[in-house]
Amino acid sequence: MDITQFWDGWDPILHTLITVGAGYLALLLMLRISGPRTMSSMTPLDFIVAVTLGSTFGRAVTAPDVPLAQIVVALALLIFLQWLLAWIRGRSSNARRVIDPPPALLFYHGQFQRTAMRKHQLVDDDVHIAARKSGFGSLESVGAVILQQDGDLGVIAADQLGDASSVLPFTGEPDRH
Repeated sequence: MDITQFWDGWDPILHTLITVGAGYLALLLMLRISGPRTMSSMTPLDFIVAVTLGSTFGRAVTAPDVPLAQIVVALALLIFLQWLLAWIRGRSSNARRVIDPPPALLFYHGQFQRTAMRKHQLVDDDVHIAARKSGFGSLESVGAVILQQDGDLGVIAADQLGDASSVLPFTGEPDRH
């Protein structure tokens, strides 16, 4: 057994201390400058950026052959690309359709929306769980359940649904049985 598995001198320890300290401060500063959108409500795009940032930073901590400047450039590039996509998304409805998955109507006025549920591989229990988590003991008082862009199931009470103008234009018309 090679002793370097347990101890390889002070150089790797010093590298880790400097890289973690400086990298963490640089990442914190870049995220602060880039604004809250960079780490917002975890749409698929946000999730990819978060995982990639974490992976990049994690690799930096354990890789003594990667210089700190390269790590900072990689983190800055990832954050810039996130900002750029958010900027494009905010100015183009076509880009928004490509980048953001549309919300999906899963339950509407007492009817499960089977087409959407099959498409998103959800079952009745998922809707019931969302209703219970939202404080509903019965689907009778639920007007709509929507699969949001961030993967959450949003529940709207029947008496709060109104004309459904925040639901139907974005999810499409419900299945008619």
